[in-house]
Amino acid sequence: MKTLRTILAAAALVAYATADACTNFIITGGASTDGSVMVSYAADSHALYGALYHNPGGKHYKGSILPVYEWDTGRYLTDIPQVEESYTTVGNMNEHSLIIGETTFGGREELADSTGRMDYGSLIYITLQRAKTAREAIATIVELANTYGYASSGESFSIADPNEAWIMELIGKGCKLDAEGKNIRKGIVWVARRIPDGYVSAHANQARITQIPFDDPENCLYAPDVVDFAREMGYFEGDDADFSFADAYCPADFGTVRGCDARVWAFFRTVADGMEAYEDYAMGYNLKNRMPLWVKPRTKVSPKVVFDCMRDHYEGTPMDMTKDLGAGGHNCPYRWRPMTFEVDGVEYLNERATATQQTGFWFVAQARPNVPADMGILWFGVDDAATSCLTPIFCATQEIPECFREGNGSMLEYSPTSAFWLFNRVTNFAYMRYDMIAADIRKVTDAWENGLLAQMAEIDARAAGYDSQSARRRYLTRMSVDTAQKLFSRWSKLDKYLLIKYMDGNVKSEHGDVLAYLDSDAPMARHFVENGNGRQIPDKIQFPGYNEKWKRAVAADNGEILKVQK
Repeated sequence: MKTLRTILAAAALVAYATADACTNFIITGGASTDGSVMVSYAADSHALYGALYHNPGGKHYKGSILPVYEWDTGRYLTDIPQVEESYTTVGNMNEHSLIIGETTFGGREELADSTGRMDYGSLIYITLQRAKTAREAIATIVELANTYGYASSGESFSIADPNEAWIMELIGKGCKLDAEGKNIRKGIVWVARRIPDGYVSAHANQARITQIPFDDPENCLYAPDVVDFAREMGYFEGDDADFSFADAYCPADFGTVRGCDARVWAFFRTVADGMEAYEDYAMGYNLKNRMPLWVKPRTKVSPKVVFDCMRDHYEGTPMDMTKDLGAGGHNCPYRWRPMTFEVDGVEYLNERATATQQTGFWFVAQARPNVPADMGILWFGVDDAATSCLTPIFCATQEIPECFREGNGSMLEYSPTSAFWLFNRVTNFAYMRYDMIAADIRKVTDAWENGLLAQMAEIDARAAGYDSQSARRRYLTRMSVDTAQKLFSRWSKLDKYLLIKYMDGNVKSEHGDVLAYLDSDAPMARHFVENGNGRQIPDKIQFPGYNEKWKRAVAADNGEILKVQK
């Protein structure tokens, strides 16, 4: 039986090199306010640089070769034949509004294949270049993994197009070499379930597909040996009808539920009724009380609700990260790694919420059924979702904004024109006094996102007015790039505003709030209250101090020394 420390420490070590500590929410068209199919994704890794990937599609010469590099490490894996025609991709979406997200569940360690040459990241981005629909994507993933061998651990994929959404889970079959040194177990076992229209689903680093309806090919696809291989390995005994993919290939325990499935529960409870019944499961106390794979929302879910669900820190639950003493004097909902700590021989955990400090990039993608397929939208952002902002990138875009461009900075090289570094500057400042600074950031985020969502009908109408696809794509490219750069400029202004307002632990009084300043062309000095002598000296400076829990904790810890003598 693994200890929580072993489980979470292993997850943290893997996460250092990969984007495996991720979160996906999936909303079917019948469950969304605008009929779009939505997939959200946060690529969470302490080593991942937040950039927007772009691969132009087109025709390829016969005999062309596509080199494959491991997404997480950049390690060269193999060369594979290029297809005759590939599709343009932007981030985790292609020009046909196919969307693929992922979370790593790891699973059985002995099923890793050291000879595999197709990692999970390559499966995503190569598949986006080769498939138009979700069903085509599933077939492509299977073909690539079985042909070249799977080079990663267990994965859950969100796969969606304008008409349907699927969860696919897969894992390798280990390595067993024959006399010629070839792996006779090359490939994957897998299952894919179509989410019923009108429902939402989610996954977060724990396998979630249990029973498999073997006689429903319209809604369930699977590897022919998915059960037989589990029997061969000793993971399962019994009738096929009782087989559970998750229980066979990634058994749940306290650590995987509390650190992973709890994020799914947090999303479900926000959009659906009755989820309090699964609180004991989410906290890891009752593993038999398993959550359903999908739930029906109480009302249709808007894009903005999905944006904000990605900003969750378990607020309003027993796991609320803003409430305990670990949040410090300013209710900061973050806990620095490692994920466990020990006091007097007792082991404790740090919660792992959906919004987290190590996010490289995140998105909410919309595949929209009532517009041309190349008008799908990748709402894209970098760094911690709770203190960053999404901007729309149309999947038809032919150019990447400079602020999101690959090569514009890295994890080891600061760039003043990089959105990743700008958002990290602002966010890391916010962590110091989260209750105040994050509230200002959220005002700016909400105004930006709500404003653009309100403009979408007008943008769609304008795009529809172009008489050719190429003209429409030029317009959507310009709109995507210019809007992203406008967000960068707005955040640059916000960065300076926050520093002046909150430096040195005090708060400067102002005329209006942050939006009043950002929407004005007036110099910053006029926005803040000054003493009236014309020297730009601030007046009415506030000293808000710390929250009550922090004050009581300090008094209990060192009150005899700090107590004021009367």
